[in-house]
Amino acid sequence: MAEIVNIAAYKFVALDELETRRSELREHCSRLDLKGTILLAPEGINLFLAGTRVAIDEFLSSLRSDLVFADMEVKESPGDHRPFTRLLVRIKKEIIAFGVEGIDPVNRPAPRVSARELKAWLDEGKQVTLLDTRNDYEIALGTFEGAKAIGVDEFRQFPGAVDQLPAVTKGETIVTFCTGGIRCEKAAPYMRNAGFENVYQLDGGILKYFEECGGEHYQGDCFVFDQRVSVDSDLKETDTAQCFVCQAALGREDLASENYVPGKTCPHCWRSSRELMQGLLEERRIALEECIDPLPGSIPYENRRPMCVNARFDRASAIDFLVGMNTIHSREDWLDLCARGAVQMNGRPIGSDETLRAGMRLEHVAPATVEPDVNPKIEFLHEDEHIVVLSKPAPLPMHPCGRFNRNTFQFLLRAVYPNLKIRPAHRLDANTSGVAVCSKTRAVAAKLQPQFERGTVKKKYLALVHGVPASDEFESRAGISREPTAVGGRTIDPDGLDAHTKFRVITRSGDRSLIEALPLTGRTNQIRLHLWHSGHAIVGDPLYLPDGNMGEQQTLDVHAAPMCLHAAELEFIHPMSGERVSFQAPRIF
Repeated sequence: MAEIVNIAAYKFVALDELETRRSELREHCSRLDLKGTILLAPEGINLFLAGTRVAIDEFLSSLRSDLVFADMEVKESPGDHRPFTRLLVRIKKEIIAFGVEGIDPVNRPAPRVSARELKAWLDEGKQVTLLDTRNDYEIALGTFEGAKAIGVDEFRQFPGAVDQLPAVTKGETIVTFCTGGIRCEKAAPYMRNAGFENVYQLDGGILKYFEECGGEHYQGDCFVFDQRVSVDSDLKETDTAQCFVCQAALGREDLASENYVPGKTCPHCWRSSRELMQGLLEERRIALEECIDPLPGSIPYENRRPMCVNARFDRASAIDFLVGMNTIHSREDWLDLCARGAVQMNGRPIGSDETLRAGMRLEHVAPATVEPDVNPKIEFLHEDEHIVVLSKPAPLPMHPCGRFNRNTFQFLLRAVYPNLKIRPAHRLDANTSGVAVCSKTRAVAAKLQPQFERGTVKKKYLALVHGVPASDEFESRAGISREPTAVGGRTIDPDGLDAHTKFRVITRSGDRSLIEALPLTGRTNQIRLHLWHSGHAIVGDPLYLPDGNMGEQQTLDVHAAPMCLHAAELEFIHPMSGERVSFQAPRIF
């Protein structure tokens, strides 16, 4: 196989008839079987091509027959395969995107320093600031010894980065450099316009320096924008790869990392995404702190709780509907509330004997409402554009219920995310702490919530219980009642809903045991009920008591000893990526 020659060249020169030039260049390159990219713009030409020695020579001879390109310098490097898979000839506004008007490399260039002259400066220890104008991911692969990185992800950020340079830098002798020199054609003049008087550009860039001076004063390899990814100081291809997602150059250590998944992620973009997420989660934490001091439900407010009349109560009296909802209020309470005008429809008080129709919407109006305190210290574990994963504290109800409306998990999240409707994908009891996942859009919820409904989500709970189970592993299939008790709990009912929980004893200590619970169905209070029914009530549970009786309180007081049930881990299929993901919340007891 014939040796492949790679060429890189550019020239700033006024060009016209761009469409004609484009057609001619594309036809010529196609005939010579050259692959790569040619960019044409009113300001000049920029090209990267690869082909056989004969084809490259013929192309250059033809190109230089045009007087505007007669003196164009070309950098060459050898290869044993084509680093490009196709030919692109495009017309652009700029041959190197910069976005700043008034930079004229042709008529107002910055002075140049040749590769050999720069090496001589470095050999003799001349005081010079080497400014790397390339992107951070290129610099990570290699740069000149002692060089200063400008600190950009793309060249359009260069002007802003220059504005951040210390004022003292303006008095230094600066040499800008990049891969082949083209970026410095704009970077160095821009700096001179900004008041940096002693600015030079490395003529021909790093590649020209390698060609004439080898690798002295340079550490590492040089990133190139083709499938070779990088070349060494002999201008030969290295074994470096490139991340498809973040474009970072990947060395052997990167390729061996567990965070490298070809086409999806690499250690660099994984680390970058982690840093971005940590910053975002810190913003959420600060927003939460602002909305819980004081707790929103601790400030007296008029609470208007909606009550929708369903078909079961069509043509029923208002009092029959209100009592039939199984709330904490008695019939006498509701009669008194109606008499005081606290039950309304469309702002109008209604009488207890008024006939209702299905679809009507009533409101229970409670003026000067003050809610009990809760633990609002929600922790933000993960966030992407589709889901939010949190660690819910306890006691904290997830949804408005009973005595709670504003002091709830859902209300607090709506305050933190004012422009989104955050949708919890599942429920945790008010007294249960641990992992909770929410959807950020309706479309995501439509893919996430069914996983909980189908029981395909793997849930792992930890519970500290009274007593010592005889077996290390046991299970419960006791049915659970369909209807709630007066305080909103459930009971064991052989004719109730099917429920199945597996348990494993982790440790035994005195008269208590730490147990891992794996619920295979998702009934209300399932783990609490099954452990209670097994004779091992959860420590601190205010409803399912260790003596076998049921308590009269559902949500604990914030200062009471905690209920020791913790949702330690959730594993599910990410609703948008399709990957199986797992999240954990550290145990708190």
